[in-house]
Amino acid sequence: MASPAPRPAHRWTPLGAVRIVALVATLALAVVGCASDSPETADVSTSASTDLDVATSVDDSEGDTTPTTAASDNEEPKPEPARTAGDVDASAGVQPDGFTTVTVRITSADGQTCDVCLWLADAGDERGRGLMGVTDLGEPVGMLFRFERSTSGNFFMFNTPMPLSIVWFDASGSHVNETDMAPCLVDDSSECERYGPGADYLDAIEMVQGELDVIGIGPGSTLEVLAEHDVCPEPA
Repeated sequence: MASPAPRPAHRWTPLGAVRIVALVATLALAVVGCASDSPETADVSTSASTDLDVATSVDDSEGDTTPTTAASDNEEPKPEPARTAGDVDASAGVQPDGFTTVTVRITSADGQTCDVCLWLADAGDERGRGLMGVTDLGEPVGMLFRFERSTSGNFFMFNTPMPLSIVWFDASGSHVNETDMAPCLVDDSSECERYGPGADYLDAIEMVQGELDVIGIGPGSTLEVLAEHDVCPEPA
C-alpha cells in the first residue's frame, strides 16, 4: 500500500486514555477461553442475497461517495451527521447503540482458535454509523462490518475518537490485509484519511488499536461467523 497521507490532528484526554486501558483489560478477559487446538474445517457463511442494498457507484474524482465514519465509502449517500468535532468527548463512555452482536471464530495462522463476541453492522445505515462517537466498546471486543457481497470500498474515521485497528477478510474467510487508523475529529469528513485493503473483501473487523493479535488475527488467519445475538452470550 502507498505511504499514508499525514494524519489529521485530533484531541485526546487523559480520561480517554484511561478508558482505552480499561477496554484492553476487558478484551483480555473476553478471550481467556480461546482454544489452542486446531479447529475442524468449516465453511464461512455468506449472504444468499445477490444484490447490495446500497449504492456501489464510486466518484471518479475522489474514489469515495458519502462521508461515513469508520465505514465503507460505497454506502448509500446520506446527509453529513450533525455531530461535529467539538461534540465528541472521549471521556463520556459512549457505547454503540442500536446494534446486535455476533460470535465469530478466529483461526490463527498456527491453527489456534478464538471465539469472540463483536458488535454487528450488517445494514447500510449501521455500517455508515460504525463506531462514530464511541469511546467504550462495552462487552464486545470490536465491531464486525458485514457486506452482502464482496466490495473494495474504503473506511475512514470521521468523528471516531478511539484509535482503531482494522482487518479485512475475503468471501472465503481468509485474511486480506490490516492496518491502524487514527481518529479524525474534524468538521469536514473530506479531510479524513481513507483506509482500504487494496483488494476485495466481504467482512471487516475494527478493534482497539493494537489488539488484533490478542485474538489471533494476523496474516494467514481466517474468520468464521458463527451466530447472531441480541447481546453477547454468557461464556460457556
